[in-house]
Amino acid sequence: MSAPRIYTPQSLACGETVELETQASHHLHKVLRMQAGDALILFNGNGSNYPAKINVIRKKSLLVSILEQQHTSTESPLAIHLGIAISKGDKMDFIMQKATELGVQAITPLFTERTEVKLQGERREKKQQHWQQVIISACEQSGRCQLPTLDTIQPLANWLNTVDTEKKFVLHHRSTQPLSTAEQTASIALLIGPEGGLSKDEISAAEQQHFQALSLGPRVLRTETAPLAVISILQFLWGDF
Repeated sequence: MSAPRIYTPQSLACGETVELETQASHHLHKVLRMQAGDALILFNGNGSNYPAKINVIRKKSLLVSILEQQHTSTESPLAIHLGIAISKGDKMDFIMQKATELGVQAITPLFTERTEVKLQGERREKKQQHWQQVIISACEQSGRCQLPTLDTIQPLANWLNTVDTEKKFVLHHRSTQPLSTAEQTASIALLIGPEGGLSKDEISAAEQQHFQALSLGPRVLRTETAPLAVISILQFLWGDF
């Protein structure tokens, strides 16, 4: 079995010993059945991997020694900021996970006119924390050493007025503009609507903020399929695929 990768928000440096958080320690010891002397890899989002080994197993934590620092290059040269309408069920978890694996740099969950999910107060905060953990797990699995930025849930209008990239695309099936005609760029904002799609007013508002309407062909893609298809194509055209 290859050494598991574990995220920790702590400062890491070669030669140091760190105490891992309870959740990570439980996963390593109770789920993976790792023991003292076993190897693992830590990362904290600074762009490096830190090969390490378990020194001491405590009841609720592990002491881990950092052996070295390995600078890695897992980030795409194309900065993609995904603005995604909140969907029902576990679709958002799937989108967060796969978008992270595909290399997006930022994700913003959006409330739109046809968003059916209602999130308020403590439930909203818990959902935000849950998505952050989905992103962390996806980075651990995919080998990324930098976490995509997860913005706070916000209304679409706010995101349209504040997102700042070289190019901006809004995906909707009524457009006839294919992605293949777009010019190369280094940063992209990508807007994807909910299950019922974006309204005409929302598409118009996006276009007023210089979002280009974009089509992926004659078939209507589901809200969890569309972002993954577009991100994959963008990474092939201008990223690192």
